[in-house]
Amino acid sequence: MRIISGQLRGRRLRAPEGRATRPTSDRVREALFNILSSRIGGAAFLDVCAGSGAVGLEALSRGAEKAVFVEHSRRALEHLEANIEHCGVASQSRIIPKEAVAALKALIGRGEQFDVVYVDPPYDADLYPTILQLLGLSELVAADGVVIVERWTRDRLPAEAGSLRHYRDVRHGNSTLAFYERI
Repeated sequence: MRIISGQLRGRRLRAPEGRATRPTSDRVREALFNILSSRIGGAAFLDVCAGSGAVGLEALSRGAEKAVFVEHSRRALEHLEANIEHCGVASQSRIIPKEAVAALKALIGRGEQFDVVYVDPPYDADLYPTILQLLGLSELVAADGVVIVERWTRDRLPAEAGSLRHYRDVRHGNSTLAFYERI
């Protein structure tokens, strides 16, 4: 796994072995960032269930101002910290070592806001509706922000969650990126 484009292009990233962490493939990340290209420069990026941090690090490589990584797995956190250090972006990065829902509630409580929110929990976790509701009922997503949820293609997500409305799906094999915007 590597950074695909930008100032960190070609940097190799570490990921935990096994099935507990499923890194977003290079192909899916490339499609994601091709779609988001006009939104990334100067953006505040939130990577929820970050795993190795590949998506948030790709955002930083392509010009995001900062990235916040939410991850609670000890094994994934070790790799995430090493990847941030290896890429030399510690000053632009913050790790929140908590479970996703608790971390989002803490961010909401601090009044933080993000231009791009990427959500990629384990596919079998029942976190999608809860996370979407939290994002849709708070100001965590900027007024012109976007939320992207990576999910199994066979699974369905709600068309609306609070102030979020689903507007696009991009399928890559068994993975689908679901895009939400504020209404």
